[in-house]
Amino acid sequence: MWVHPQFDPIAIKLGPLAVHWYGLTYLAAFGMFIWLASLRIAQPQFASKNWTRRDVDDLLFFGVLGVVLGGRLGYVLFYKPDYYLHNLFEVLAVWKGGMAFHGGLLGVILAMALFAKLRGRTFFEVTDLIAPCVPTGLAAGRVGNFINGELWGRATDPSLPWAMVFPQSGSLLPRHPSQIYQFLGEGLLLFVLLWLYARKPRATGQVSGMFMVGYGILRFIAEYFREPDDFLGLRALNLSQGQWLCLPMVAVGLAIWAFARNKRA
Repeated sequence: MWVHPQFDPIAIKLGPLAVHWYGLTYLAAFGMFIWLASLRIAQPQFASKNWTRRDVDDLLFFGVLGVVLGGRLGYVLFYKPDYYLHNLFEVLAVWKGGMAFHGGLLGVILAMALFAKLRGRTFFEVTDLIAPCVPTGLAAGRVGNFINGELWGRATDPSLPWAMVFPQSGSLLPRHPSQIYQFLGEGLLLFVLLWLYARKPRATGQVSGMFMVGYGILRFIAEYFREPDDFLGLRALNLSQGQWLCLPMVAVGLAIWAFARNKRA
């Protein structure tokens, strides 16, 4: 069995200033978004609509606000509503951890809707542009999770060649390194599939719908290997909270994709 390397969460320390690895993964995610979105606006379907590099920079600004605010509020509402109801001042204590992807997704949706309204563009034109640029950011986030030794996987057979002990879990059980699974699945694999799919002109909304379907399915599968939150456990039908949140995501994604296809037809 492997043992988690127990990385120091602080990457660089300069006097009182401490730069955490998790913060660096966020910077990497933002940098990759700028690069990929710049490539996207050069593709014919967007170049003909006068997208500029300044638009990309503004998209990142709106997106960061959506991710941070939505991700935090999503965690508060989806995972620990009772706790934060009695500890309101801790809602803003993001340095203590607690972000939810599905909340971040809702935050980004609202942020992109605002961006589209301010720039006089359609909502799905905006989301179709950014959708293939998102999975690399998700992959970077999973690297941060692994470095921090958090969000570990469920216990597994010690004969599994890549089984890993996470001392942070409070036990020496061999576990799935589920952060790596999610890095490879909803990060790299989703990026490759979505980027290839989006290279060809698609009906407005189809790329956005495909992102929601792809992420929802891959996250649903990964949750079978990820340890459920100890304060929630498994929910109905032995599904985790993350899996239940993925089901409506897939359904909405399929509806968007089908609507876009039928509208073009």
